[in-house]
Order: sequence, then structure tokens, then C-alpha cells
Amino acid sequence: MRVAAIDIGTNTVRLLVVDATTAGITEVAKEVTVTRLGHGVDSTGVLDAAAVARTIEVLGRYGSIMGDLGVTVRRAIATSASRDAKNAAEFQQAAESVLGVHPEVIDGEAEAHLSFRGAIHNGWRAGVTLVIDPGGGSTEFVAGAAAPAYARSVDIGSVRLTERHLGQHPADPASVAAARDHVRNLFAAELELPAVDQLVGVAGTFCSLAAMHLELDGYNRDAVDGTVLCGHDLARLTDRLAAMSLEEIIAVPSMDPRRAPVMLGGAVVAEESLIAAGHHAVTVSESDILNGVALSLLD
Repeated sequence: MRVAAIDIGTNTVRLLVVDATTAGITEVAKEVTVTRLGHGVDSTGVLDAAAVARTIEVLGRYGSIMGDLGVTVRRAIATSASRDAKNAAEFQQAAESVLGVHPEVIDGEAEAHLSFRGAIHNGWRAGVTLVIDPGGGSTEFVAGAAAPAYARSVDIGSVRLTERHLGQHPADPASVAAARDHVRNLFAAELELPAVDQLVGVAGTFCSLAAMHLELDGYNRDAVDGTVLCGHDLARLTDRLAAMSLEEIIAVPSMDPRRAPVMLGGAVVAEESLIAAGHHAVTVSESDILNGVALSLLD
């Protein structure tokens, strides 16, 4: 059957359409759009009207795509921003009207489990894997072999950290140091990560950083998938982004311009996630929570 997964995140709204069988899934179409739904939620506790309007417009387009492609089953999830916002129910109703399905606001642990399932569904890693999924409002850590044995969600991500510490470009060294300390202290307080054999990093932050590291002329999913980033690579990318103006970040050939304002915040979270895990490198995967949501429709 043809199924669709919709991920309504704090920074990005994404659609994956696949043909699904008991043997697995085959991609038909994928759409990624930065709408900054979670803009200001950290300080106000509500979804901003303009951000909601942007997101509903995109979801309406996704609804049309699903109709044109003959999607028979669909599932939409909403994550950190919708968990935190007092007016999320109103947004969900508007989203349902254009998507044809009610978005489920899932908790951090459920988000982590879906990220894990999506990241390892091809069975390309033996041993115990820690999947790290830095979003706009939260970062998920989930570890296991064939199935998750540990899952935690920490309320820090690229948008939330940017709004707290990194609103200026270029960023002054004191702000970057404060951001690093803030994330490191949060991870130390909230994580008790198990010993693992390898790390896998998923979603927009890791993928965008991998593309920058590779100095691609444009974003290339095949080139990004499987890229290994060492801790010193992430530290170098963080320092590079901190020294750049917003216009310079936007001008990076592989960069989605709409992601540029929060890339420094995402880089800090990614860098600190490796430190928290005690590993020197992470493998970037293009398969993530969207794949996990699509696979969940086969259960």
C-alpha cells in the first residue's frame, strides 16, 4: 500500500510518501520545509499566529501531494513545539482539516523510539547503536541493538538554544561558550547513557553539518548519507558558524536558507551530544523518524 508520514517539528515540517510491503518501504516522494512553528514557544508558551499560518499553508500543500500520489494510509506526528504550546489543540484541528488526519502530539520517548526504528530499519549496523536526533525544541537519545533499550528526550534543540543564547550573527565567544555550557549541563543532568558500539546522527542538523563538512556545491542526500563526523569536525563547524554573518551562512551552497538562523544552535547541540556520549565520531543517516513513522503503519 502507499502510505505517508508527516513530521511536524519545531523548526521543520516534512513529508515522506512510500510504497510499503511486509518486506519494507520504497520512497516515492519526500518534502522538507522549514516553517519555524516553534518560534517563541520557549518564552511565550504558545504557538505564534504567523508561524501557525506558515505551517498550515505547507501542510495544505502536503495534503494535495498525498492526494495526487494516491496515498491510502497516512500518519502525522507533532513533536516538541506542540508538546509545549498551550494552544496546540487549535493548531491540530487546523492541521487535520488540510491533511486528512489528526496530528498526534507524541512524547519525547515515543519520538526517540520512532527515530531509532527509522535509523536502523535497513539493518546496516551490528552491535548496540545510539541514535541521536537533535530537533528544534528537543534532542532525543535512544540506544539498543535490534530494539530500543534506552530512550531519553532532553528539552534543548536548535531553535530553543538559539532563542536562549545565540540570537546574533556573528556570535560573540562568550555567547557560544554559554551555549555550550548550557547544553553540556543539561545533558549531564538528564542523561545516563549506556555503553554503545557506535553513534548514528539523524535529521536536519546532522545532515546539514555533514553537507557543510563535505563542502558540497548543493545538498546531496546520497553524499550525506553515511558521512562520518568526528568530534573535532563538529567543533570546527561550530566555530566556523559562530564567526559567520547570517548572510554568509545562507550563502553556504548546501544550506537551506531557512535553516540558516538556527544552524549554530544545532551545531552546538550536535557537538555536545558526542561529548555526552563519550564517543569521538558519529555516522550521519538520511533515514530517521519519518521512516520510523512510515514503518509504524505496517504494524
